[in-house]
Amino acid sequence: MAAIVEAKNVVKTFMGVRVLDDVSLRIDPGEKVAMVGPNGAGKTTLVRSLLGFYHIDGGTIRVAGHDPIKARTDVLREVSFIPQLPPPVRLSVSELLTFIERSTGTPQARIVAQAEAMELDIRSHRHKPFFKLSGGMKQKLLIAIALARRSRLFVFDEPTANLDPAAREHFYRLLSSLDYEHATIFITHRVEEIEGLANRKVTMDLGKVVEDETL
Repeated sequence: MAAIVEAKNVVKTFMGVRVLDDVSLRIDPGEKVAMVGPNGAGKTTLVRSLLGFYHIDGGTIRVAGHDPIKARTDVLREVSFIPQLPPPVRLSVSELLTFIERSTGTPQARIVAQAEAMELDIRSHRHKPFFKLSGGMKQKLLIAIALARRSRLFVFDEPTANLDPAAREHFYRLLSSLDYEHATIFITHRVEEIEGLANRKVTMDLGKVVEDETL
């Protein structure tokens, strides 16, 4: 079975400090990984390296078989990343949906259906700028877009931070109902909040993977 994520002996240095120190990690289809560790452990740097935001200084990374730097477009086609802090997008909700449809081929109707399943009424907010939505509404819309894209790798950074309890339940149910091969990374400080979703926990500290266990 081909790995969705394969990092081997990855090194990344900032200002002479090894932020990633010989990190090796393989994530296969079906794995739902809770990535935990203190601030500065290297979690975000590793994810940004997977997405091709950073050039690594040593080792290799492949996402769905692609090099994130040399084939970044192919990688981003396979990955949905939901950041903890939604980006300050100036587009209206309608313009954002049109952009997603044209750039990824994801039908707007599918995004709307996922949003409604999260109890977000897109239709009444279509003309609002995305950045003026509430934090919870932004999070719901970004999750709806990610799920509608049917990506092979989902990366959620503190996925429930802006969601109320009902929205969390909807999110868990939708994510659990996906019926195709994919993998998920949850970057979180609260493993208990994704209990039942993750089947593996990877702990990072000081740029290293210090623990890797099945849940």
